[in-house]
Amino acid sequence: MNIKPGKTSEGNADRRVRVVVAERNPFVVSALREMLECDGRFDLLGVVHSGAQFLELAAATQFDVAVVGWKLADMDGADVLTEVQSRELGVRITIFSNDHDIGILKQCVRLGAQGYCFQFDDPPVIFETILAVAHGRICIPYIDINKVNDTPLSRLTVRERELLAVLSDGWTNLQIATRTGISENTVKYHLKNLYDKLDVRNRAMAVALYSSEKRRTSKSPIGPTG
Repeated sequence: MNIKPGKTSEGNADRRVRVVVAERNPFVVSALREMLECDGRFDLLGVVHSGAQFLELAAATQFDVAVVGWKLADMDGADVLTEVQSRELGVRITIFSNDHDIGILKQCVRLGAQGYCFQFDDPPVIFETILAVAHGRICIPYIDINKVNDTPLSRLTVRERELLAVLSDGWTNLQIATRTGISENTVKYHLKNLYDKLDVRNRAMAVALYSSEKRRTSKSPIGPTG
């Protein structure tokens, strides 16, 4: 992990967008580094290769936007976004994906990513996405907004939403079983079905998705924030 302090005193360097990159592929890192360092609007503070390194960096370093690859050395973008929310780090993230799967894009939006671009996008598209996110906006590729809003949570039954709500309150499987009068095995069965519907792997990701939707529905529609 190689991090440099942000520039604050040379000319207009203090007005540059401070960027960190989290990406496991050295070729992608090299290309991003060259593009960002050759563009006077950006100040590349450093590069990390794993999610653990990025989370450590996000807790200790001030920057404007992070460009995070979908697949890191130890976790994927969904895991990173989940941890960022869980730890309340308050960083702005652009996911930098090499996969054109629309499901990944929707998942990132649901988990709170402010930006999303592809590794095969032209440099101006990548730059404008980073700039938009750094300046407080949400910037994602065009998709049918109705499909974005049609989240897995909107398709849950009332009972499943109640189960998700108590998960977010920290209830254990035993507490859920005791208070609902069913066995722990039955609770595990219902949780598995819930995770499948939400397209998540575990309790933490389900709770992060639930919290993200609650925040999104309490704010204004996607667009400029100020």
